[in-house]
Amino acid sequence: MSGPERTLVLLRHGESVWNRENRFTGWADVPLTATGHEQARRSGEQLREAGIVPAVAHTSVLQRAIHTLEEVLERLGGARPPIRYAWELNERHYGRLQGKNKAETEREFGPDQTLAWRRSYADPPPPVDLDDPRHPRFDERYAAVPAERLPRAESLRDTGHRVLPYWERQIVPDLDSGPVLVVAHGNSLRSLVMHLEGIGPAEIQQRNIPTGIPLVYRLDAALGVLGQRYLAGEDELADGIAKAIQRP
Repeated sequence: MSGPERTLVLLRHGESVWNRENRFTGWADVPLTATGHEQARRSGEQLREAGIVPAVAHTSVLQRAIHTLEEVLERLGGARPPIRYAWELNERHYGRLQGKNKAETEREFGPDQTLAWRRSYADPPPPVDLDDPRHPRFDERYAAVPAERLPRAESLRDTGHRVLPYWERQIVPDLDSGPVLVVAHGNSLRSLVMHLEGIGPAEIQQRNIPTGIPLVYRLDAALGVLGQRYLAGEDELADGIAKAIQRP
């Protein structure tokens, strides 16, 4: 299929407080660290240096993604693009692991089970109870979402089941308007990467997305990948990936 190229930018939010503390964050709405804000500003500078100005931006409804996007747009300057806020782009819900750090989880469940929950494609962690404060139904941001659609715990596969319909319904049409920026989270973005690149469950378990470094895709008219690159030097990228591997 012929037609103009599309530009898609995927950006994992800057470092959050719980990233630094090595905690399973999930849908918990924790803020960015000072480093996270710096990473977000640097992302904006990297996009500006690459000449990429988003025509439309999408973000999750969690503050670490929203604040990252705001920092990026401030660095880019110019007219502010339309912003679409979507709970479907939220991080994977970590169920009863949410709030625990890696050491606590390994003590409670063992290192093998902890690793399986972190890296498995299809196995969700233990779900929160319906009366657990970590259940999304207690958050007014999700009041309009049918209760049966709100997760109690998710695997990467489960996360993709909500991310990909949003991709088809909302992001794909926006690609006709110009570059699209999606600011989200490690697992919601891995779901998109898996789809775009045709990656299988075994390979995606080894793919790590660093915080605060734009990942730019060139897509053809049929949304096939013509090329992709991170807007960072080799050392910065290697350091970012190493840190992503260490975190839950």
